Amino acid sequence: MTALRTRGIDHLNLEVANLDDTIAFYDKLFGFKVLEDLPADNGKIIGDDTAKLCIYETGNIKKYEKFGFHHMGFNIENFDDVEARCKELGIEIRYGGVVRWPGSRSIYIRDPSGYELELTEVWGAGLKATA
Repeated sequence: MTALRTRGIDHLNLEVANLDDTIAFYDKLFGFKVLEDLPADNGKIIGDDTAKLCIYETGNIKKYEKFGFHHMGFNIENFDDVEARCKELGIEIRYGGVVRWPGSRSIYIRDPSGYELELTEVWGAGLKATA
């Protein structure tokens, strides 16, 4: 049987501490808009044409305590603007600033619920799957 071929991660579902704060954060940082209202689940789908987050305010999330989840990465087309934009929005850059990897650079931040975001310069650090 042939393996399925992915084009990328379609979306992530996340429990968040505060729906409005989360929507504002992702809108200010990435320009994400509300794409769908999920009132029965106290949630929304936010994003753009390249990434989507399904966010749900559950009231019981504990910031910075994510079992089995470390971070999510967003590839940033205008990576050279990341530091200035984070400073402009008052977002703390973690690990002392830009982290240099063999194939890319990354900046790590946290969203209002404590999820760590890796903002990357090169898609997948330039790694290629081999057959």
